[in-house]
Amino acid sequence: MTETNRIEYKAQLTKDLDLEKEVVAFLNYHEGGLVYIGIDKNGNTLGVADPDADMLKIKDRIKNNIAPSAMGLFDVVSEEKDGQPIIKIIVASGSEKPYFKKKYGMTEKGCYLRIGTAAEPMPQKMIEELFASRTRNSIGKIKANRQDLSFAQLRIYYEEKHKPLNQQFKKNLELLTPQGDINYAGYLLADENNLSVKVAKYKGTTRADLAESNEYGYGSLIKATKSVLDKIALENRTLTQITSKERLEKRLWNGIALREAIINAFVHNDYTRELAPKFEIFQDRIEITSAGALPEGLSEPEFFEGYSVPRNKELMRVFKDVDLVEQLGSGIPRILETYGKECFQFSANFLRMVFPSAEPVNTADQVTDQASDQVDWQSLVDTYLAIKNGAEPNQVNFLEWLQTNIQIILHELQESFRITSGKLQESFGKGFEIPKILGSENTSGKPSYKKLPNSFIILMLLAMDATITAEEISVLIGISERAVFSNLEKLKNANLIERVGGRKEGYWQIIEQE
Repeated sequence: MTETNRIEYKAQLTKDLDLEKEVVAFLNYHEGGLVYIGIDKNGNTLGVADPDADMLKIKDRIKNNIAPSAMGLFDVVSEEKDGQPIIKIIVASGSEKPYFKKKYGMTEKGCYLRIGTAAEPMPQKMIEELFASRTRNSIGKIKANRQDLSFAQLRIYYEEKHKPLNQQFKKNLELLTPQGDINYAGYLLADENNLSVKVAKYKGTTRADLAESNEYGYGSLIKATKSVLDKIALENRTLTQITSKERLEKRLWNGIALREAIINAFVHNDYTRELAPKFEIFQDRIEITSAGALPEGLSEPEFFEGYSVPRNKELMRVFKDVDLVEQLGSGIPRILETYGKECFQFSANFLRMVFPSAEPVNTADQVTDQASDQVDWQSLVDTYLAIKNGAEPNQVNFLEWLQTNIQIILHELQESFRITSGKLQESFGKGFEIPKILGSENTSGKPSYKKLPNSFIILMLLAMDATITAEEISVLIGISERAVFSNLEKLKNANLIERVGGRKEGYWQIIEQE
């Protein structure tokens, strides 16, 4: 593979290498680009001796030597080519052109543009024209209408990823305007705001008959994102087909594509319009709508090729920090793998993704008692999600809440997954007896979570939350992640759960019993 207008090769990272020039050129280029370290100009793989150290140096140089800030507009990842480790720098096209090397400012020595396979100095006239038209109406430059904001929830999310925030985090995460006030990005990530995100469910194929309306938000955008992910994961039920040879399972919608679409809607929504992304479930499809047309300078063909122009680079940076976004520019290609270009609808003011369901969504065709059970179950799940996504999840409070709802969860395990009492006793031992669990055979008349096997508690969690992570389980029930994986393995060996997908993007799924 040779160098192109979007690909640049560098043999190694040295002090003399003008890496900033190449990155600036791609930031100013309408398609962005890729810089590879460890490959020479002829495309020969040389490798990198210490990828981790070089990646830290690259991030530091881009962060400190380029203006306006490129944070949220680049990604640095390690890859392997021809058996050798190399480094890939993914650079998105920025919305605050012209970008320049701080050392030389907005001059021909500081501003570069990708032309063919080279980074060329930008003519002074072009620099002045780009500066004059620079986007100023961005959430990073808009002062929040409230300045008395707290960020306890944001701190928790960063601490969970072992990235504690220091006293300068607002500045470091670009949550301040140039004047030093909290900006609109900070407002969206704060513990309290007025952003309301709705998940609506309709009985038919139109919006004429609303069956269910859920509202999330009024707090950290990360919390709202996680709540919507959890809610729609619950709606994305597993379909089972038993043939003479095998048992076939699939979901209403592809889980990976659905997750990417939800996160994409949150990260790229045009919040300057004071509109939130919207999620609507119909009998035959799910629609995910975000405000705002394609970013200026990005065409539909470029969009489908995966060229990234983050509308909200501050949000992109934070979402990537907390592992909601894996790699810059990876979301759209993952969606296209399953649903193709036809699932995207563009307009002057909105971007909509439409995913057809593999089977009609259950909305209204339920008998009365089933509907009642569903309401009770959904109410319980909603309460669980509120506890899980709370600012300070409390193990004891959660476990005490769990024990009062064991009967409902047991009913769900038996009805939805056909897990019998006999199967439960077989899996968890002779001492595991349903009457004792429900409290009918102890003096208090109440179940005690302290007597429940951790593996059973985890099974109950999986019944309520298909996307829960080992880390989240560890926090909720107070055991180590190692112990969580050990108990997951026990459930797997008992043929109660199975792994769907890989380590990063997959999840544990309860097996419906024969």
